Amino acid sequence: MSDAEVLFEVTDHHVGVLTLNRPQARNALTWDMYAALEQAIRTAPSQAVRCMVITGVDPAFCSGDDVRQVMGGGQKGRAPASVSVREPMLTPAADALLHTDVPVIAAVNGAAVGWGMELALMADLRVASDRARFGELFVLRGLVSDVAGLGRLAQLVGREKAAELLFTGDIIDASEALRIGLVTRVVPHNDLLETAMNLAAKIAANPPLAVQRLKAGLREALDPDWRMLGAWVSSSLGELFQTDDHREGARAFLEKRSPHFRGS
Repeated sequence: MSDAEVLFEVTDHHVGVLTLNRPQARNALTWDMYAALEQAIRTAPSQAVRCMVITGVDPAFCSGDDVRQVMGGGQKGRAPASVSVREPMLTPAADALLHTDVPVIAAVNGAAVGWGMELALMADLRVASDRARFGELFVLRGLVSDVAGLGRLAQLVGREKAAELLFTGDIIDASEALRIGLVTRVVPHNDLLETAMNLAAKIAANPPLAVQRLKAGLREALDPDWRMLGAWVSSSLGELFQTDDHREGARAFLEKRSPHFRGS
């Protein structure tokens, strides 16, 4: 397997397969990985991709942001420049995922937490391994979720369950995710990629222009203004990254202890 941290290939059936390849860090996202993810999504139509599958190298789907690089490791004054100095905006990777007309399937092979859960939520369909786990962990780091946790989670599971997941940071297993409607189906771990690829091939075999219009229609009918919501999230993160509670949440994670929040 390539040493690249994001792998992308296109099959003979016009299915693009994007694989997060940083297993030693449970596929935690770095800035370079965010950029590679965005590029793969934006260039997929030019490569005749009609459907895309996103997955991760075992043991995880995506454990969210790299705490040291993206969250500053809990050190004062280390908020990412992308949220602290630029004009508030939807993050580029989220913008690409939420506005592409290529259908996206998340093949969730393990933990999908933090931005890993956001990534799964930004897909049109979620197929989960029986080893999958899901969690909106942002509150435990003193932060807000990205836009999908606010604008899509409640569509899938209802406002009250979404609020519970967002406010507590609880992690749920695959069977609970299926029960509440977060995922389309749960399959044995070894059958996951084949199941997702078969579903993707079935979608890709349909008239591509019609499928693209159907996806665009769903976005028009159901989605909020992602870019406006993204600006709110970015602005909120810019403030929250400066708080003591955020730094404590990040330090506690790295030090493997319970955090002590003070509301400051």
